[in-house]
Amino acid sequence: MAPPVQNTAPPQPPSPPRAAARVAGMALLLFLCGGLGSTFYAVVAKGLDLLPAGLTRAAFLDGATMRGIADALAKAPPARAAADAERGASWVLMRDLGPQVRQGCPGWLFLAEELVPHPGADAHLQARAEVAVRLRAALEQRGIRLLVAMVPDKSRIEQSRLCGLVRPARLAGRMDDWLARLRAAGVATVDLTPPLAALMARGEDPFFRTDTHWTEGGAAAAAHSVAEAAKALGIEAVPPQAYDVVRQPAARRPGDLVHLAGLDALPLSLQPAPETAQASVFTPRKDASGGASAEADLFGDADLPRIALIGTSFSRNSHFGDFLAQDLGTPVANLARDGGNFWGAAEAYFASPAFKQTPPRLVIWEIPERALQRTTEGEHWVLP
Repeated sequence: MAPPVQNTAPPQPPSPPRAAARVAGMALLLFLCGGLGSTFYAVVAKGLDLLPAGLTRAAFLDGATMRGIADALAKAPPARAAADAERGASWVLMRDLGPQVRQGCPGWLFLAEELVPHPGADAHLQARAEVAVRLRAALEQRGIRLLVAMVPDKSRIEQSRLCGLVRPARLAGRMDDWLARLRAAGVATVDLTPPLAALMARGEDPFFRTDTHWTEGGAAAAAHSVAEAAKALGIEAVPPQAYDVVRQPAARRPGDLVHLAGLDALPLSLQPAPETAQASVFTPRKDASGGASAEADLFGDADLPRIALIGTSFSRNSHFGDFLAQDLGTPVANLARDGGNFWGAAEAYFASPAFKQTPPRLVIWEIPERALQRTTEGEHWVLP
């Protein structure tokens, strides 16, 4: 007689109760409908652009279209609210600032990018140095001088505020490396490390505590050094212009690093300690001579700035451009762009009618140190 066959199949987990499965299904369906409805509302009523990169064959093939859709959906109300709640809870419970911001000494925030080397850093720096050299040559053919002004990292100048944050040793020499390459090729440069470090040595912080940018004191010191370097190139203050400056009472100044950490939605009492700052108001002083004569101003451009400033948000914060114009004694056309990184403002300006129709005598190019070694992918270096 054959032995009985035993059932060796693993036991099956018990099926969930039918009522519980229906509740879970309904909850998921309501969540999906809510997300779809709120996204539709954001697109129709709030102008949410789901195709910021456009819908072209090239953008679709390299993934830019899908990345744009993903980034846009992250800004839709449900995703934004969930992200804000997660960021707020992480900060309140664990003092976590997310992937882009780090805290050094209490209340001192730093951009994480300034503390992490980039892959292929040396190659990216070398490629950008070659572009700067080629740009100098291209501008000189048009009779235009180029002055490159380098803004050091906040984490380099405010080292005493790092309190345990580590700035990799391999970042120590990149400013000197960059400046040496440009100077060897004849590009005029100004390193803003010494004036900002001197301000720090006098007990005044050149950078805001909760912001990536310089204070008005830092901007003024930097602008003075840039103006001196421009004068050394033989640039004349034409047309002459003086300015009256009035300092406003101190007021709360929101820091961009608090925004970048996603903590805006928290009550002020739960955010990193806010800071206050005085802001200046610059007013061009009226020309007692009555301005340029009609003969000299035949084409109506005698009062146009002869100096163009391109660069990043550093040029647009704390009145850097205004301090520069004041020190030079002549208007400066500030054509910098927020988020311009290395080439953004240059690309827009050199392709613009303003550059082609009324070219300047001097281009001051402000570049943050942290932009030097980023990937060059996506930058289109079209020279004038």
